[in-house]
Amino acid sequence: MNGVSKLDRVARWMRLACVAMLMLSMRLPAQSTPAPAKEGTVIDRVVAVVNGDLILESDVDEERRFAAFEPYGDRAQFSRDRAVERLIDRTLILQQTRLQPEEGVTSAAVKEQLQSLRRDIPACKQYHCETDAGWAKFVADQGFTVAEVERRWQQRMQTLKFVEVRFRMGIRISPEEIKSYYDKTFVPAYSRQQDTPPTLESVSDRIQEVLLEQQVTSLLEDWLKTLRAQGTVRIIRPDEVTP
Repeated sequence: MNGVSKLDRVARWMRLACVAMLMLSMRLPAQSTPAPAKEGTVIDRVVAVVNGDLILESDVDEERRFAAFEPYGDRAQFSRDRAVERLIDRTLILQQTRLQPEEGVTSAAVKEQLQSLRRDIPACKQYHCETDAGWAKFVADQGFTVAEVERRWQQRMQTLKFVEVRFRMGIRISPEEIKSYYDKTFVPAYSRQQDTPPTLESVSDRIQEVLLEQQVTSLLEDWLKTLRAQGTVRIIRPDEVTP
């Protein structure tokens, strides 16, 4: 096992994982009032209302399908209720980003990250996602276009940037915390595979990155609880009638 490259991957995906449960698929918030349906047409059902923004059943389905783009996710473990909760949290974050806009994420940065993603998604191997044709086929089989994935990933990166700017500043990781993670988490992982771990000095910066993201996640969760308490959030159960 290549310790440095493995921890590089962990650190990189921890940067996404701190909001990954929220950001599996990004979407534009639904309008406050859905368009009227033609007679005999099945309309998209409202599953939640967040400060006036609607979350629809189609958003939940999109959440399920977009889970295929998570390298370390397991779509078989998908839970509809948890997906609705993630969509609520995501909507709360998007509402805040509109109030406090950040500098945009470039298209080049999105393509660079997606290029790495194509190598990391296990299911991509059989599609040969290293080729554009293979990637397009994999994307299409999940029910998206390449342009849709790029747009959602850009929104995801933009939201991650907002979260990190808001919460990462001021966090300090001590040398003692880094050594504790190395001794209690990193070294045992190598021991289980009967492998020799790299030295603490060689992976210290990467461990610091992982610990930073763990703290960002904790702060984000507390902030979201506050936003829920201050706002108006209602989940519409299947047997309820939307007001």
